[in-house]
Amino acid sequence: MKKIVLIILLISTGLFAQKHNNKGQGPNHERIKALKTAHITEQLDFTSEEAEKFWPVYNKFDKKLMELREKERSEIMSKLRNGGIDALTDEEANVIIDRMLVMKTNEMEYRIELVNNLRGVLPPKKIIKLQRAEESFKRMLLERLKERRGKKK
Repeated sequence: MKKIVLIILLISTGLFAQKHNNKGQGPNHERIKALKTAHITEQLDFTSEEAEKFWPVYNKFDKKLMELREKERSEIMSKLRNGGIDALTDEEANVIIDRMLVMKTNEMEYRIELVNNLRGVLPPKKIIKLQRAEESFKRMLLERLKERRGKKK
């Protein structure tokens, strides 16, 4: 049953990505999202009922987090491109630091909201496993990136 749910999630994510790629995000973004979905599903060993309740909550969180990070990239990184960090005045640097802290605070608020919403959906141990699954997925992606960069040299 678990494998069937996983396969359906992967296929539906791929189809959804092809139809709704409206932010200009390439196929790599959608491929990574599908891999993340599969990884989390496998790590948390969802029942079909848990998966049905979990993914709408998690996807809403993930979307908000992605929008926040895109905003951060556009606001902060654009300021750094004009000559880099060394070209900033102390005042400009302090503005960027404050903006980064606001973004991190918002990110933490989103995570708190996610956990509170998941408390009625998943057992507490699976909420903890979610954090570990997200971290292990990030490590896996970084390892793959290092491998690819090593092969290109």
